[in-house]
Amino acid sequence: MTKTQRQAKITELLEKSVISTAAQLVGLLQTDGWAVTQATVTRDLQELGSIKIRDEHGSRRIVLAGTPKVAPAPVDHLRRMMGEWVISVECSQNLVVVRTPPGCAHVVASALDRSALSGVLGSIAGDDTVLIVASDAVGAKPVLQQLRAMAGLDSADLKGK
Repeated sequence: MTKTQRQAKITELLEKSVISTAAQLVGLLQTDGWAVTQATVTRDLQELGSIKIRDEHGSRRIVLAGTPKVAPAPVDHLRRMMGEWVISVECSQNLVVVRTPPGCAHVVASALDRSALSGVLGSIAGDDTVLIVASDAVGAKPVLQQLRAMAGLDSADLKGK
């Protein structure tokens, strides 16, 4: 297990469960077969930028500062980013291509990744282009339609896609 893999697993656990202490996190990791110490997990939490908050239910929990639990509502954030930065959205088979002004693709891709939009397996951002891979179950056309609607782009030209 590498440090990157361990930190990815910690991030996953923090997003799925209410965890209030590093000791609790160590227990969950060890239950899943990860050999970790509390000192290592504490260091990982510091490097990941974790903070302790009270969630909407009043429970204390550890979260990552950049996660949707602390950030604005993810879908609303994605809608704002799409409306502000997207020039065009096109698709081919299970791929969706989003065009932005130069230097803005990473902003849209980050919002998209954090939104966990249904049917999106992942995205890759260049300078002015985001490549989105749609799942086979959903396909690119529904993802294209959702993203075009969020961006406020006219959907009348979708018939041939």
